Amino acid sequence: MKLVKQRVLVVDDDREIVKAIAINLQNEGYEVVTAYDGLQALDIVSTQKVHLIILDVMMPRLDGLSTTMKIRAERNIPIIILSAKSEDTDKVLGLSMGADDYVTKPFNRLELMARVKSQLRRYLSLGDVNVQSRPNLLQSGGLCFDPESHTLMLDGEL
Repeated sequence: MKLVKQRVLVVDDDREIVKAIAINLQNEGYEVVTAYDGLQALDIVSTQKVHLIILDVMMPRLDGLSTTMKIRAERNIPIIILSAKSEDTDKVLGLSMGADDYVTKPFNRLELMARVKSQLRRYLSLGDVNVQSRPNLLQSGGLCFDPESHTLMLDGEL
């Protein structure tokens, strides 16, 4: 039986940051896919199985917040924003737009890897749920009820 590696998409217009993060993720055993703007990221998400996204905010063509909203409209892939924008209002905005976590640059490599593991652990335990494939979900604020599986989630937690 072949073990499937979790695939992480790293999106940043700074190629050196992408390279450094990719090396760290590969050293941890993850498969890495890279993109340098939001449009490339959307293309990858629509054509490949991705388990987690690390996403910069300030990028050309399509910024990270718009990318997050477009992905979140269709999928529940964990998104960690990695940004130089470090004000509290920036963090709140990123999380409000659908990001699951927010890490500021410069970042600690060990902390980022721990956050990746944490998000993947939660995502993989809940299963891959595409928003469009679950039309019977009843949602109100952070509360979500799935009548098919009889599960109730509050802010993504069972």
